[in-house]
Amino acid sequence: MPDRTELPPASSDADDTVRPGPSRRPVEAVLFDFHGTLAQVEEPLAWVLAAADACGVDLDRIRATALADRLLTAGRAGGPLPARVPPRLAELWADRDLYAHAHRGAYTGLAETVDTGIDGFADALYERVLVPQGWVPYPDTAPVLGTLRSAGVKVAVVSNIGFDVRPLFTAWGLDELIDAYALSYEVGRCKPDPGIFLRACGMLGVDPERTLMVGDTPADAGAVAAGCGVLVLPCADPGRPNGLGAVLDLAQAG
Repeated sequence: MPDRTELPPASSDADDTVRPGPSRRPVEAVLFDFHGTLAQVEEPLAWVLAAADACGVDLDRIRATALADRLLTAGRAGGPLPARVPPRLAELWADRDLYAHAHRGAYTGLAETVDTGIDGFADALYERVLVPQGWVPYPDTAPVLGTLRSAGVKVAVVSNIGFDVRPLFTAWGLDELIDAYALSYEVGRCKPDPGIFLRACGMLGVDPERTLMVGDTPADAGAVAAGCGVLVLPCADPGRPNGLGAVLDLAQAG
């Protein structure tokens, strides 16, 4: 029997039709978390040494390292959650992201649970979180914000925080790249409450369905309930890339 060569079936008009790709919602605005997304607090050792210096104390590195470990366990603003919150600080802790006095009181109170032997040390430690030198913007922060601005994409910072971060962005030369700030202690709502994301969208004048929220915690994913898209990035150490450039792909900017 002769060999038979199988030929592919003739294509029909339907087969030749170009099928559309997956749909993508246009992004007109991006909401960014602050800590862990755009910037990270300074290394613990640098934090302790700077605070001690402000108190007029020259700590050796061994003692400073030991204090840093104990203070991190107690709880640091912008750092790990405390292992335990003393009952006397419970109310301040619960309200820390809603009122400036509660934020300061909670974190200075936690620092005071560590016997450092340095007068005014708890306040000096807290002051580091209020100044630009106490933070390190991620390497991609400026390029990503600049690219979004050039592409006409609006930007807001949405943060659970008890102090004003605007001076930090001004000191870093990034203030002109931010269109609005929705800070929990000013808005009166904390992530994951959809209200804080909706407020940010209102500040920018954009529809939540055309907005992307970028953060590093499950609380940031609360933006889904407000109708926003969400990108959750891994938190990275100070000065190390955290994948922020992925925002540009999703926003189709750059």
